[in-house]
Amino acid sequence: MPPLTEQLRQTLRAIPDYPKPGIVFQDITPVLQDGPLFRQVREALAAPYRAAGVTHVVGIEARGFILAAPVAVTLGAGFIPLRKPGKLPWKTIRHEYALEYGTDSLEAHQDACPPGARVLVVDDVLATGGTAEAAGALVRELGGEVVGWSFLLAIGALQGVSRLKGAPSHIVHGL
Repeated sequence: MPPLTEQLRQTLRAIPDYPKPGIVFQDITPVLQDGPLFRQVREALAAPYRAAGVTHVVGIEARGFILAAPVAVTLGAGFIPLRKPGKLPWKTIRHEYALEYGTDSLEAHQDACPPGARVLVVDDVLATGGTAEAAGALVRELGGEVVGWSFLLAIGALQGVSRLKGAPSHIVHGL
């Protein structure tokens, strides 16, 4: 069996000009459809943080949910969903951030992260780092500590990892 990075290279699907011209969208659905590969991805995302005392895993809407929830189960941690504005039913806090193709916001319930929680932020793709940086800001505003970031993919040329300060970042596969 080829190494995980080679399996990912062979399985990921690049979609040019989506969602806007000039963007090459990395479609992870072929990875998710392959049970053994999905399991390897889950383990690779969680492995560097097994001894970090993670109490909660943040997943960023929407594809981050798909990866973060199994990582939370793997680490025996709670799951915190970060959503687009207006999607959460209770009192929220919001953080606005810049994307490579515009701006967006993330929201969390005000009680989503207990003070002192040790939080791992998980997402599918690290591009410019704005979304992950916003997730970290929300966690800190809620009183949690970001102990790390873990991504399935990173677009190295965009240098998003440089925006993530104060905790280690782990990237399963670089583009």
